[in-house]
Amino acid sequence: MTLAKIPSKKTSWKIFNTIARRYDILNHLLSCGQDILWRKRMTGFLPQRKGLFHLDLATGTADVIVSFATTGRIETAVGIDMASEMLHLGIQKTAGYHLENRVGFVCADAASIPLKQNCADVVTMAFGIRNLENPCMCLEDSYRVLKHGGRMIVLEFSLPDNSLIRALYLVYFRYILPVIGGIVSGERQAYLYLNRTVEDFPYGAKFVSLLQQAGFVHVTVCPLSFGIATIYCGKKE
Repeated sequence: MTLAKIPSKKTSWKIFNTIARRYDILNHLLSCGQDILWRKRMTGFLPQRKGLFHLDLATGTADVIVSFATTGRIETAVGIDMASEMLHLGIQKTAGYHLENRVGFVCADAASIPLKQNCADVVTMAFGIRNLENPCMCLEDSYRVLKHGGRMIVLEFSLPDNSLIRALYLVYFRYILPVIGGIVSGERQAYLYLNRTVEDFPYGAKFVSLLQQAGFVHVTVCPLSFGIATIYCGKKE
């Protein structure tokens, strides 16, 4: 497959529309169920109070919204995504959890959030920021919409520090994952794209620096599953 057939970050949301129906099952399959545990770990970074307004960027099928709603600390939530088919599934999923009166969805760009400033208690983004052409714009706009004292929590893929685990992980990501993803979804280019965005993403200290440049303070880093994913949490003073 040539590079030209792999989607660009600017249009990546289009291919997520094509794999929407199989997106959840592939996430669980390709991560061996770890993605469910990773999202639960994200909830540990929530402020310890109730009545929170939660904004979830690149919400996809709303798995993060559902995970956060189960804590009992979220009063209302909004999910934003460019992929309308993913949002449609998110609406169905949240209705299945009887969250339809507490959750809204907007088809919009995570780098240009259609909400007023200082309105959200927590902003989250799981496996989405690496797909943006300009992640710094997303971080800056997330900072804008957060209330003072609010938190941004980002879950994203990273590369393990251990050289052996890293080598095995890259073999899986480069050669095995695209084949399985392609067979199940019928869109092998989507999973070739996944591999390239993960390897190019500025994870670890580099991403911490991006959060700090956007204004976030007290940034914490939590590696997961030997470092194949990482949670970042920053606070707006």
